[in-house]
Amino acid sequence: MVEKLKADYEMEVEWRPFYLYWDTPPEGRDLPEHVKQARAAGSEQRLTQLAASFGMKFVSTKRIYNTRLAHEATEYARDHGRHIEFHHAVFDKVYAEGQDVSRWDVLQAAARQAGLDAEEMKQEVEAGKYKARVEEEVKRAYAMGVSGVPTYVLNDKYAVVGAQPYDVFKRALETVVKPNGGKTA
Repeated sequence: MVEKLKADYEMEVEWRPFYLYWDTPPEGRDLPEHVKQARAAGSEQRLTQLAASFGMKFVSTKRIYNTRLAHEATEYARDHGRHIEFHHAVFDKVYAEGQDVSRWDVLQAAARQAGLDAEEMKQEVEAGKYKARVEEEVKRAYAMGVSGVPTYVLNDKYAVVGAQPYDVFKRALETVVKPNGGKTA
């Protein structure tokens, strides 16, 4: 959907880190009861249908994964000009394949898929090179009022929270920009 929006509107997308469950231990944790209830009420079916409408596969996660390493690895990818490709690869690993992104084998496979040096990425992340940067970005997100994932912030002013249909994004973007780029007055 993001690619379709980029084609229809002149815009840039910046993926930034956020911890929905900041206290998730390294090994992850069981899904909270409210998530299980939402899935039972149809949220999983809605996400599966939404993904299918864009030709994508959706697999629900079985646990809450600790995403600290994935966020720090994304900063490595950003420094190497491949963060969009890496983000897509990680997204596929989690939501199309159901893999755990707190594991190095999963992150390194995503790095190779994105054209990155997987071993160098692991070494730099484990050395703590990106820890402070990610912590600062997460603090910034909390300060902006981000409370759900995904959250799309438009012009640092408007937010669209959650996996929404294309028309929701289209309406939100039309408050900020005209189709194919021109800023609104």
